[in-house]
Amino acid sequence: MKKFVRFSAAFAAIISATGAFAQDVAQEVPLHQELKNQFIDGGPTFMTPIVLCLVLGLAFCIERIIYLNLATGNTKKLLSRIEEAIAQGGVEEAKAICRETRGPVASIFYQGLDRHDEGLEMVEKSVVSYASVQMGQLETNLTWIALFIALAPMLGFLGTVIGMVVAFNDIEKAGTMSPTVVAGGMKVALITTVFGLIVAIILQIFYNYVVSKIDGIVNSMEDASISFMDILIKYNIKK
Repeated sequence: MKKFVRFSAAFAAIISATGAFAQDVAQEVPLHQELKNQFIDGGPTFMTPIVLCLVLGLAFCIERIIYLNLATGNTKKLLSRIEEAIAQGGVEEAKAICRETRGPVASIFYQGLDRHDEGLEMVEKSVVSYASVQMGQLETNLTWIALFIALAPMLGFLGTVIGMVVAFNDIEKAGTMSPTVVAGGMKVALITTVFGLIVAIILQIFYNYVVSKIDGIVNSMEDASISFMDILIKYNIKK
């Protein structure tokens, strides 16, 4: 009976603690409200440019991701179709397939086929030259993303420096090191730095993904170009 009473008391204590914890959790501020409060506390002078860096940087990242996904294709299937077209219908049929196919690889093949009557050496030069053009298009807007990655923490650190200056000015005016005096400037300093670093981290992750995507497409383009030249040599395309 005593054990039962002790167990009941312990169980009641656990229930009470759980209820108190649930009440505390329910009273917590939602994440979006907390972010809003921190933004206001950090001050619009530096927080607004940092948020703009995040918005514009994400916009460029999303644009690049969509473009690169559309530019990604099955190069092996395309090479197979081109080889079959050359074997059955000649260069013009292969060019038609390249025109109908989306992506930089098909565009490169079309430029090479368009110069087939000038010899394999000219075809190779055309493929290499147009591949460089396509690589430049793949890397469009990467400089802007890199700019926002560098700019966000810089703005955060600038807010930190200015916050420290304000804090020391308040100390000088008050003539004391009271925490209440320096709390405002220090809070601005810490909040702007944290938000600037968070924005830079987010954009850096997307930037690395975009760069890795571009590297994969470029490697695919190079491999496909070698296989393309092998097909032309195999069928002795001259005219």
